[in-house]
Amino acid sequence: MMDYTLEKLEVYQLSEAFSDSIWDIVLDWDNFRKDTIGKQVVRSAGSIAANIAEGYGRYFYKESKQFFFYSRGSIQETKSWLSKCKRRKIIENDKAEELLNEAEKILAKLNGYIKFIASSPKHNKKD
Repeated sequence: MMDYTLEKLEVYQLSEAFSDSIWDIVLDWDNFRKDTIGKQVVRSAGSIAANIAEGYGRYFYKESKQFFFYSRGSIQETKSWLSKCKRRKIIENDKAEELLNEAEKILAKLNGYIKFIASSPKHNKKD
């Protein structure tokens, strides 16, 4: 029997590493940047993995899917904050692009996971 756990889920691992990267960047900012945009980008990035975890813990697919959709929203919100950081020259262009690309990768993995779960026989029963 395969051992499926949240911690082994690639999209979860990627989103945890992504939020840690953003945390590390924001730690070095001055108080104004931390208090304004920093808290926002850290929260939205952290919500990506948190919503995947919450969805993973739900029994019914319809419930799980809702949290996976919240996670997708958090990815888009994080991308918006990162774009602001890039425009305002808070994060260097190369680093901002790297993070934006990583967010896109997580989004693609999450969409693939949602499709995989939707096609799973376990989740095709009525709830």
